[in-house]
Amino acid sequence: MHNTKTMAQKIVCQNRKARHEYFIEESFEAGMVLEGPEVKSLRDGRGNLVDSYAKVKREEVYLYNMHISPYPFAHHVNLDPVRTRKLLLARKEIKRLVAKTEEKGYTMIPLKVYFSGGWAKVEIGLAKGKKKADKRQAIKEKDMKRDMDRERKRSRY
Repeated sequence: MHNTKTMAQKIVCQNRKARHEYFIEESFEAGMVLEGPEVKSLRDGRGNLVDSYAKVKREEVYLYNMHISPYPFAHHVNLDPVRTRKLLLARKEIKRLVAKTEEKGYTMIPLKVYFSGGWAKVEIGLAKGKKKADKRQAIKEKDMKRDMDRERKRSRY
C-alpha cells in the first residue's frame, strides 16, 4: 500500500490565476480518466488549465476545457484536445462537492495537474469568486510584503 503524501509529485501544469481570481476554500485530489496518448502528452508537460472548470453531473465529476495537446507520435488515435474528462473521487467527496456547489457563488476549478506514483492526478479547488476590491487588496498586501522583505534584506548589510 502506497502513501500518496510521501510520493514525489511531478507537476505538469498549474492554474496560476486561480488563487488571484478565487478564494480557495478547500481542495481535493482526483484521478483522471485519460487515453494512452493523453498520458504521454501530459508526461511531456503538454497540458493547459486556462479557462477549465469542473462540474458534477449525475453524481460524477467531470473536467471541462482542459487542453491536452495531441501526442505527436500517436497518429493512429485522433482525440479532441479539450474533450470532457471524468474525474475519480470518493462518493463522500462528491456528495460534499454537490452540497457546496449548490450554494451561491461556489465553483470547482482545477489548481494543478501532476503525476503521483505514476498516476495522473488533478487538484480541484472549491472556490468562491473574488470581487475587484478583494483582488486589489491582495495585490496591495503582496506589494507591502515585498517592500518589507526588501527593507529587511537591506538593513542586514
